[in-house]
Formats: sequence, C-alpha cells, structure tokens
Amino acid sequence: MLTHDQIWAAIDALAENNQLTASGLARNSGLDPTSFNKSKRHTANGRQRWPSTESIAKALRATQVTVSEFFEFAEDAGAPKPVQRKMPDQNYPMPGNQNMPLVGFDQAGAGGFFDAGGFPTAKDCDEISFPTDDQDKVYALEVTGNSMHPLYCEGDVLIIASNASVRKDDRIVFKTTSGKIMAKILARKTAKQIEVHSGQTGEGDTAYPLEEIEWIGRILWASQ
Repeated sequence: MLTHDQIWAAIDALAENNQLTASGLARNSGLDPTSFNKSKRHTANGRQRWPSTESIAKALRATQVTVSEFFEFAEDAGAPKPVQRKMPDQNYPMPGNQNMPLVGFDQAGAGGFFDAGGFPTAKDCDEISFPTDDQDKVYALEVTGNSMHPLYCEGDVLIIASNASVRKDDRIVFKTTSGKIMAKILARKTAKQIEVHSGQTGEGDTAYPLEEIEWIGRILWASQ
C-alpha cells in the first residue's frame, strides 16, 4: 500500500514534471493554491493529512496524466521521470471521479464472478467513486471479518488494479483455485510460484504454485 510520504512525493513529482511548483499545480487544477503546500501535509500536532481523491483527480485532469502513471510516480518515491503523454481527444478520457465495481468479500469468493484477469464481470455490483479512467481495470473490494488480518480489518475498502504487473513488496490480493481470497505482501514471484507474507515479525514466506492461483491483483489504495 502507498504511504503518506509516497502520495505527497507523487504530487511533487507531478508538479516538477510539468515545470510547476506545488502551488502552481494546485492553481492549475482549480484548487486553492495552498492545497498541496508542505505546510498542509501535517496538522499542528503532527498528524498526517492526506490529499483527497477529488484533489488528485483534478491534478491528473489538469496535467493529462493517468491514474496508473500517478501511481508510478508514487512507487518511485517522487523521483520524476518523463511521461509519454497523448493529446486529449475522445479516445483518451481524462481521469476523474468515476464509478467502479464495489465487490463484497463473499462475492469475491464465488465462482464465475471474475474474468480470467481478475476483474468483476457481474452487472449487479454496488459501485464506488474513485479517480480513474477507462484504461485502468480497477475495482474496489470491501473486507469483511478478519479474513485479511493483520493487513486489513473489517470495513476497509481496497482499490485493486486487476491488470497491473506486480513486484517485490507490493501488497496484493489473489484468489486460489479453491476459492480462497487472500491479501498478502509479495516477497517473490517466479515462473512457477509466488512467495508471500503478511508482514508480521518473524513470519516466514509462504509459497503458492501459480497453477493453484486464478488471478492476482495489486492493491493501490486502502481506506484504513
């Protein structure tokens, strides 16, 4: 899952990549010029402040950057790099708050609910609003009970990219051929298996053969 520092570093990288200050990015996005200032990232008593999904969506729209590209900035901890952009047209929708499927944990374990890539196919899902675009196969999964403890608790909503590549230390959700849904931290992926753990001290890695896994999704965000 992305950290507070990574999200703000991604906003700084987004501004720098467009030759803007944080204030300039906020202004160009139609926000208060101080919205992305460093002074707004913590409260007076040191508590972390997070940018809203609405402000991120406006910044992406203003800079013509997709959600996937924004998360690349975050994963690189703010190291800016050139982004190959397309000119906006009817085939390149700008990211905004759009509805995506919201899947309950019980639904996720049911057979036939996902396609081969791990994206929900049912048409009667609930929905949630989140900044995304048509190129991102992203959905939300609501955790119930202690099924994903200790990483996540009941009521947490996970934003999952079903078409994203995964790498070491990513938080992932995967479904086994027996119907079990798990959230883990990826330690290693080979041509034959994945090795995962839950982040607890002293815990070893557990291996799952790829032939026993139906799909894997990368967790982009969690409402904890």
